[in-house]
Amino acid sequence: MIYITRREQFNAAHRMYREDWSEEKNAEVFGKCANPNWHGHNYNLFVTVKGNLSYETGYLIDLKDLKQIIKDYVVEKLDHKNLNRDVDFMEGKMASTELLCIEIFKQLKAPIEAYEGVFLHSVKLFETENNSAEYFGE
Repeated sequence: MIYITRREQFNAAHRMYREDWSEEKNAEVFGKCANPNWHGHNYNLFVTVKGNLSYETGYLIDLKDLKQIIKDYVVEKLDHKNLNRDVDFMEGKMASTELLCIEIFKQLKAPIEAYEGVFLHSVKLFETENNSAEYFGE
């Protein structure tokens, strides 16, 4: 079994808040992340796939194909967007890094696993240099 990882980047804005809470409670719970004027991050996304490589090609999956899947199913939907307002798969969800990581995994699983013998192992999402979430589909 071999594991390979592709890194992609996107920029997005969001706001951490609950509409059913007062501005004061949102500020108390989410701090600066509840800013009514939004805030943004330069996200780094790491997508790891696993499987048995083909000795004919030397690949598990052609990295050009993996790059295109990530671009089509994730980056194009997220880059320079507002996670709270513009992203269909985040509709009705808190725009936390943790939930975004899970939803990205869900977006990528089927198109990656359409390749015979290739499985999505994990998605790791860095919101900042110091903060990240990783999801294994569990």
